[in-house]
Amino acid sequence: MPDDRLASQIAFLVEADKLKQILRRTPLVDGTRQENSAEHSWHLILAAMIAREYMPASVDHARVFEMMAVHDLVEIDAGDTFAYDAAAHETKDARERAAADRIFGLLPFDQASHLRALWEEFEAHATAEARFANAIDRLQPLLQNAYSGGGSWSAHQVTREQVLHRMAPIASTMPALWPFVLSLVDEFCASGVIRGG
Repeated sequence: MPDDRLASQIAFLVEADKLKQILRRTPLVDGTRQENSAEHSWHLILAAMIAREYMPASVDHARVFEMMAVHDLVEIDAGDTFAYDAAAHETKDARERAAADRIFGLLPFDQASHLRALWEEFEAHATAEARFANAIDRLQPLLQNAYSGGGSWSAHQVTREQVLHRMAPIASTMPALWPFVLSLVDEFCASGVIRGG
């Protein structure tokens, strides 16, 4: 039988597997289905590795990767809050904080504190690492939507203003990528997938 610490760690890892069941609104690039939140988290880590050259030199890469690995674990209880659902965002903070209490609380205190602090840092956007992680968290669904032919933009009739507001962390954190973002958004506005031009 595992000791109490190992039992807590195993319980957390088994619980974390539930993230694979949480569907997001964003489709896979091939359009066959929606991605789940665990796939999203993995893809963010990979995207951050590839986009590392666009992050400020002082950013702690390992901390960014850790943040990305845990940032959506709260969705096990709180569900995925769709980026363009204003009503759901009104209760998002309370739902996610309650989920963080329970899910991170499964771990031994030292690990629970560390992972909770990473989640809080990501949510606060106050450090260079959190700002970069959040920018990548906006870039990945942009790519998913664009390369699936419009994805959730089309399905939910989002506007250019909504998309650009959502992508703002990319402009401020990775300005070299902003012209690419604008060109994608403008392309989908011109085709009528994103409303307003």
